[in-house]
Amino acid sequence: MMKTFAAIAALMLVSCAATAADLRPIDDGYTISQRFDGYKDKYPGIAWPAVEPQTGQKILFDQRYKRDGERELHADVFLPAKPNGQGIVLIHGGGWRSGDKSHFYALANRLSQRGYTVILPEFRLSAEARYPTSLIDVNDAILWAKSNAKDFGFAKLALGGASSGGQMAALLAYTADQDLFKQPGSDTSVNAVIDLDGVLDFTDPEALKFENARGDTSAAGLWLGGSWEKAGDTWAEASAATHVGAKSPPTLIISSGLMRFTVGRQKVEAALDRFGIAHDYLEFANAPHDVWLFDPWQTQIVDKMDSFLKAVK
Repeated sequence: MMKTFAAIAALMLVSCAATAADLRPIDDGYTISQRFDGYKDKYPGIAWPAVEPQTGQKILFDQRYKRDGERELHADVFLPAKPNGQGIVLIHGGGWRSGDKSHFYALANRLSQRGYTVILPEFRLSAEARYPTSLIDVNDAILWAKSNAKDFGFAKLALGGASSGGQMAALLAYTADQDLFKQPGSDTSVNAVIDLDGVLDFTDPEALKFENARGDTSAAGLWLGGSWEKAGDTWAEASAATHVGAKSPPTLIISSGLMRFTVGRQKVEAALDRFGIAHDYLEFANAPHDVWLFDPWQTQIVDKMDSFLKAVK
């Protein structure tokens, strides 16, 4: 069964890449194999998790959730054998410019085996379209997921992401009561948000030291339309920490232990405390940035996400 799944997944990825090549620029500089090669000698025991679906699981590849002119956007949906009523939209990482929804397959599969419906959306990256296009895309994916909630087997929907995807997830969750990145009046609210090593405050000096190091050509600068010096208002608007409010959802922040990637956490937690909103935090030691991709960390992340979401109403 695993070989069959691998063959199907490979075919889907090749097909998608061939189709997309004529439509948009692709930056494939961030891959799981690249990261594994860089980590394998530094982190003894690191392992690349296998995707092994269980009997009764279903995986729906490349479901179109949006069309913008000739551009189609798709999502992969992992359906559990026994749904627990909770859905999760997960936003992949890659510096807002690279990465792919397939990077979450192993994590999504494990969550699905716990009863979660997991939706992995494609969205337009900065080489194709700058901020806020990707955020609008993901909000549209959330609306699409909600419109299919009955068929997909969930009543509640959470939002999560890793690295740049974690930054996007927190920003979207905390602005769901605004119309910044969606059609006015549309309901993109979620019952929880999970940020895996995603920056929460671009304006913090510690964040700027890294995110603005190359100015206009930094990953954040390429996405936000320029360096902090040129596009400071946009950098502030894109900082999730500035949007925490009374309607913000319960929040789980997971850190690799590399503090640069969760800058703004204390500010977010203090604001959540003021509004009486539940939050939790997990920090690893001696781990790579991409903890969600590899074992032994991925197993612990699934356990933490599971326990957190079960505690959320």
